[in-house]
Amino acid sequence: MIPNATEVEQARELLSRYFQPTRLALAESLAQRSGARVYLKIESDLPTGSFKPRGALNALLTTAAQRPVAGVVAASTGNHGAAVAYAARIAKVGATIFLPENPNPVKRARIVALGAKVIERGTMGGSAASDGAAEFAREHGHYFLDDASDPLVAAGTATIASEILDEIPAPDVIFVPMGDTALIRGVAAEAKRRRSSVRIIGVQAEQAPAYVRSWQQGRVVRQLPDECRTIADGLASLHPLEANVIAIRELVNEVRLVSEQELLDAIRILVLDEHVIAEAAGAAATAAFLQEPSAYADAKVVLLVTGANLSPEILRRAVT
Repeated sequence: MIPNATEVEQARELLSRYFQPTRLALAESLAQRSGARVYLKIESDLPTGSFKPRGALNALLTTAAQRPVAGVVAASTGNHGAAVAYAARIAKVGATIFLPENPNPVKRARIVALGAKVIERGTMGGSAASDGAAEFAREHGHYFLDDASDPLVAAGTATIASEILDEIPAPDVIFVPMGDTALIRGVAAEAKRRRSSVRIIGVQAEQAPAYVRSWQQGRVVRQLPDECRTIADGLASLHPLEANVIAIRELVNEVRLVSEQELLDAIRILVLDEHVIAEAAGAAATAAFLQEPSAYADAKVVLLVTGANLSPEILRRAVT
């Protein structure tokens, strides 16, 4: 579940055929608040508006080069589904995406526009969508591109750290939103391989804390779907995998929880002060940093902005 240097380099070479490294922008307003040198790694510049194409493209195209792929299926709250639909279009295979009922409308529309079939099942963070996707894959002989367990996904996300350390060889801290952990496993593994002293801070929503609780207790801690009421749908991972818990316990130095109001405040600050659009999960790293910005005075800090698929309703709540 932790990518090695060869896998990351292979992923980087593959992904370079489809997009350039994303921006690493100095965040002046956040620097002024903290006395730190603060950078935003703006992953929302990628196709589909989130970091997810890194993992989806690497997984699907690598697999398709190794064996025939009749079709691809995925379960998602939205961004992974859009990335799989995008990758499927490039690979010229059909895609079926299982979403929770009443998903983020911006994300659902993007998936449909990319030509994928959408099936809604269960609640946000529950297992119904994932179970349905796995069953569909078995019945139809399709590739189940599971964001949480496919090692090729983490190898793709690790390329983010490669790009960061190409520009900033000695970062002190990297804040990373933590959903199903493919992102943080990849980023942490590659960042620590290149700079062992860098601190990795994982961030989840208070209303979806399963992986934070698992990290803290050193065992799998699950959460009931009816307890998940966060606006950060991309962080709503309620059923941690044991292998992922073991990996983040090894790689992640610290974990934080952010409130719904802190997420809204971070969205507003990013929009108004930095002119960067971020959905709630995409603003989670910034929200965690803003809990105690002065603690990082004189440090080089990187905040991942992981997605920009923000619904109009949440944007209105953030800025009014």
